[in-house]
Amino acid sequence: MDNSEDFSQFKRQSKKGILIIYLNLLYKALKAFWILLFLFIQKFSKISETTFNYIYLGVFVVLVFFLVRAFLIFKNFQFKIENNHFILKRGIIKKINTSIPFDRIQHINFKQNIIQQIINVHEVNIETAGSAKAEISIKALSFKEAKALKNALTIFDKKNVTQETVITEKPLLKVGFLELIKVSLTENHLQSLVLLFAVLIGFYQQISELFEGLGKREVLDDYISENTSTLETSVFLIVSLLIFFTVIAVLSSLVRVVLRHFNLTVFVKNNALEIYQGLTTKNSVILKKDKVQHITVSTNPIKKKLGISFITFKQAISGKVKKKQHKIIKIVGCKLAQVSTIKELLFPNENLEGFDKNYPDAYFRARLYFRSILFFLVLNIVLYFGFESLHVFWMNALLVPIFIFFIELKLRKRYYLFNDELLLLGSGSIETHKTYLPFFKVQNVKLKQTIFQAKKNVADVVFQTASGKIKIPCISMENALKIYNYTLFKIETSQKLWM
Repeated sequence: MDNSEDFSQFKRQSKKGILIIYLNLLYKALKAFWILLFLFIQKFSKISETTFNYIYLGVFVVLVFFLVRAFLIFKNFQFKIENNHFILKRGIIKKINTSIPFDRIQHINFKQNIIQQIINVHEVNIETAGSAKAEISIKALSFKEAKALKNALTIFDKKNVTQETVITEKPLLKVGFLELIKVSLTENHLQSLVLLFAVLIGFYQQISELFEGLGKREVLDDYISENTSTLETSVFLIVSLLIFFTVIAVLSSLVRVVLRHFNLTVFVKNNALEIYQGLTTKNSVILKKDKVQHITVSTNPIKKKLGISFITFKQAISGKVKKKQHKIIKIVGCKLAQVSTIKELLFPNENLEGFDKNYPDAYFRARLYFRSILFFLVLNIVLYFGFESLHVFWMNALLVPIFIFFIELKLRKRYYLFNDELLLLGSGSIETHKTYLPFFKVQNVKLKQTIFQAKKNVADVVFQTASGKIKIPCISMENALKIYNYTLFKIETSQKLWM
């Protein structure tokens, strides 16, 4: 345990935490009742002075209530470390005691939003596999206290800290601003564009409600109708808008990447990865080696030219906690040597070079084409009855070659290979994904076969891990049975801890 701070007795977070808790309560209230605030602003000019006085009094009472509540939350929130357990007491009226064994802690996050940066405190989140959100969230600790707590929770078993895992302050990876620009340029800009349109649609709905509330809906409709007519008759305007939205999508990707991954630094310490990143909200994640179920190394043609990849880490999650799947830990801007170092840390001495790639049966190609034909059939029928014109069928001249290109690309990148301990699955279309799965992490394995697959004597092999399913589609039944039996053998004989 780190001796720089004493966690053997119950202690509270920093007093600055009262402000953080108070602002958090106000934010939640504002988020829940923003529609009332909107209606208040809308009716502002029609409210009498007497009503205003009652409103001001009500707001004052609510602010004082939240302040008292924040103080009581702070006072009743106490934690300590005892017998390799993190113990927490909290609750004002309903008292809650929580005890988490160290070996059940999935990872530990540091977080600093703008307010926490201004008052110089850190939020420490302690997560386990079974929680949808952070199991424990300590809103305000000094950096010294936060670091001591993290070390105490991470290095709890000094007997297992070997000479090779002595802490080093030299980072494994540090991604500067120029590298982040490269990463942002290679992002999925279509996704940014979709997000942008979603924001614009939400903004339009709010504007519509505002005009409708003011009884001026026809003014908005006339304005839209007039500008839509102009747009339909001006090719120059259409091209300009397309260029504008493309530039906005690229800038949106840049902002998103910089905000999330600013000053990305990765350390390897005591069989764990420490990841620091973020601009407006700074995050620090302790990723324990044993908790990682499998990883995926991804790249695309532009990233490949620039010599960078990103690594996605999948950890154990509860089957009932689907929300946690979006909290995937990702390291961007990795060079080949850094990818090799991380693979060596997670899967030491597991070299897959020299092993032959195995590809799905020809049935997989037929299945992909069959599903594409069904998709085009439905699309053509819907568009024909929607527009009542045979001209809609001309779109097939453009879309069919694109679909064929993507299917062939997907077939080429779908493969698997394995050695005694490790399975590698290739997938992707534009992007290339390589998923590394140790056999001992598999919870169960299934053979799946439809009536049509049975006629072709092929099957899907599905590996269920604590972080989700991984599938090898449409391989011969003979190979599927070999992998199925071998995986069962590894599950039953492995003495390694899967988390």
